[in-house]
Amino acid sequence: MSHSRISTAIEDGLLVLPAGQITLMRPPGDYDVGALARDRVLISQGYYPDFARWSDAGYSVTARPEPATVAIVVVPRSKTLARSMVAQAASWAQLVVVDGQRTDGVDGLFKDCRKRIGDIASIPKGHGRIFWFDGTDAFADWIAPPPAKGPHGYFTTAGVFSDGAVDKGSALLAQSLPDKLPARLADLGAGWGYLAAPALSRSGVKSLDLIEAEALSLDCARLNVTDPRVTFHWADATTFTPQTAYDGIVMNPPFHTGRAPEPQLGRAFIASAARVLASHGKLWMVANRHLPYEQALRDHFRNVEEIAGSSAFKVFHATRPIR
Repeated sequence: MSHSRISTAIEDGLLVLPAGQITLMRPPGDYDVGALARDRVLISQGYYPDFARWSDAGYSVTARPEPATVAIVVVPRSKTLARSMVAQAASWAQLVVVDGQRTDGVDGLFKDCRKRIGDIASIPKGHGRIFWFDGTDAFADWIAPPPAKGPHGYFTTAGVFSDGAVDKGSALLAQSLPDKLPARLADLGAGWGYLAAPALSRSGVKSLDLIEAEALSLDCARLNVTDPRVTFHWADATTFTPQTAYDGIVMNPPFHTGRAPEPQLGRAFIASAARVLASHGKLWMVANRHLPYEQALRDHFRNVEEIAGSSAFKVFHATRPIR
């Protein structure tokens, strides 16, 4: 962003930040902070790839938001999570700044905030909007509750993938797993841990690593999975390296981080699976039917077959990873 909304607001004198610490909530790794004094900024980011990017850039980073004089909320895709972030920020910050894209619902959030507190300073710019207001308790009922068990029997919370129901692709993969699985197993992109129970119910499994980039999801996974064979890793599955190679991997890889499909993300998961598997390792993977993963699988595994499917999903079994 050469001249972002927040830079415009600050440099044009429309937004004046009071002295004190600034907590920047869930900014992507390429968010423009050029108008903010580095020594005042604390990055709050629960998505590990962006957490790592900010940390590598030399910023102070935490997975959980911390009270500060100024809170800058970068609007996420989840409406419920966005509202909760605004409510959290408004409860402790002197000034709350909200910045987001129209595709992520910032205009609707702006209107909802206006209904609560009246007129709000705002700048629409670059397919998005930035607005700001003084701290208030007017949004207290927007704060998301702690993870709770839903009708599907699992703990989930606002902002996690498939928080209202079991993902149909994951359910198909669980049904397609063989009666016996390899001893040392991993789930890349484990989410809130749905695949753990069916995997652990198979014979042969001695350990299962759940690797998940979203801290909110991993919090839920820790509540859903209490088997002592399980280890949790807050990490980027595309770069994570275990101490010992795995015998098997199960996964339902994500294919977007924003609104638009990103099949390259799924391909990165496939490459990572081949990288962290032992030479005898095996992969079980589900994907949406329309995603073109066959070539990526053949590029990284010598043997690839579709073992189950539906009109919406396909389940692959791949062996003999190519180094």
